[in-house]
Amino acid sequence: MDASAVPLLDVIRSLAFVGDLAMGQPTDHSPRAAWLAGQLAKSVGADDMTCQEATAVSLLRWSGCTANAPEFAHLFGDDVNGRKALLATQSSSSGFRAGTRRKGSAFLSLSRIHCEVSGDIAAQLGLNDATQFALRHLFESHDGSGAPDGLRGEQVPVTVYIASLAGDLDIFNRLYGLEQACKLIEHRAGVLYPQALASLVVANASRWLAALDDDPTLSGPCSLDVAFADRATSLEILAHVIDLKLPWMTGYSRRVAQLASNAAVELGLGAPSQQMVYRAALIHGMGRAAVPNMIWETPGKLAESAWERVRLVPYWTGRAARQIGSLAGEAEVASYAYERPDGSGYYREAKAGNIPVEGRILAAAAALVALRAARPWRDALTDAAAGELLMAEATAGRFDAEVVRVLLNKPRRIMAKPLAAPLTGLLSERERDVLRWISLGASNKTAAQKLSISPSTVRTHVESVFRKLECTTRAAATLKATQLGFL
Repeated sequence: MDASAVPLLDVIRSLAFVGDLAMGQPTDHSPRAAWLAGQLAKSVGADDMTCQEATAVSLLRWSGCTANAPEFAHLFGDDVNGRKALLATQSSSSGFRAGTRRKGSAFLSLSRIHCEVSGDIAAQLGLNDATQFALRHLFESHDGSGAPDGLRGEQVPVTVYIASLAGDLDIFNRLYGLEQACKLIEHRAGVLYPQALASLVVANASRWLAALDDDPTLSGPCSLDVAFADRATSLEILAHVIDLKLPWMTGYSRRVAQLASNAAVELGLGAPSQQMVYRAALIHGMGRAAVPNMIWETPGKLAESAWERVRLVPYWTGRAARQIGSLAGEAEVASYAYERPDGSGYYREAKAGNIPVEGRILAAAAALVALRAARPWRDALTDAAAGELLMAEATAGRFDAEVVRVLLNKPRRIMAKPLAAPLTGLLSERERDVLRWISLGASNKTAAQKLSISPSTVRTHVESVFRKLECTTRAAATLKATQLGFL
């Protein structure tokens, strides 16, 4: 049984859902923008392939958001609302891409991370070279002022312009109304995107938006359903993208999935339940994208307003079930990850009889993996200490005691295989040590202290890792390394 193989389009839709949460957008923003992108592509006479590429770029446009969340948090404090405010900016001289105009700016760095990871995600999903190239140049501008490479005019893929226009139309119409949305697009024409494309959008905006509201399935003229109907991919890709938001959670979702699926085996659950709990564990962190990093990294008790945002994490994960096709059941189970049998969990405050067994397994496995890993505010607990604490919680009624006993007493089996066999000769042992630390968010100085080597030696190893993994940012190196089985 290949528990991780799922329809490609469902993973793309899931990535779009996570991206919208991370950007502070309604969870139907990317699907709506993709629908509008399809209309625009058809209107300019694009062939079927270009039309599909424009739709895919629109859906995956924000897939790199989790990768630069730590840097966004450092810059804005609230990475989610910071992005939301940038997208709502009306001036063509500011907005999400304007900060990239000055070489060496923080926005240029953020754009590079975002674009590199988005392109790598497309590559791992098996999308074509044109789609990958477009996603690696999402923030280029028609006048050459964009990022990451300062492309201009026809150097920029038309699918980038189409996705940008479609996104702007959906956001500006929702925030300011159709008339103002058209004015803003006209103001940006010639700067961010070609005048001819912008004029076409303005001329058709009213008709397209009305038709969009009459198409609840968002099938549109460039739907990917047919093109991707027989294509599958690995769900671990989604898990790794989710975990990128917080570097200290690298590999977390997959470890939870392995532990949970093994517990399902030991508890005698059938193959469907084993697969269900494994997949649910991989995606149970989807809703985490809606919460700013500064909240996740707060030591001690959270303020009530922050706690309310955390309580909604499983709610958002459950909401994903409405958009992600074959993974709807898994999303529903995943939304029970923080429920507790005594009713003290969230968001439902469900009690034992109302929590499916897969949900009880997931909740205990997620807690155990978290306890065994370091967090910014505490060191990792030893296996013994983590086990004692989890059993005490089970005794108090906050976890299923039978599930906890299985998790603690039975040998763990590794259900999942790496997405690719680890290339043992690709990285040296020391390079893998350095990669492990930087993937968890450690600076060169911190990694050097942990490994008892100099910061300059760490920098040399980082450069070597980047070269061998063909990447230029730590986020991209982390994503590739997890996919290759190094982390």
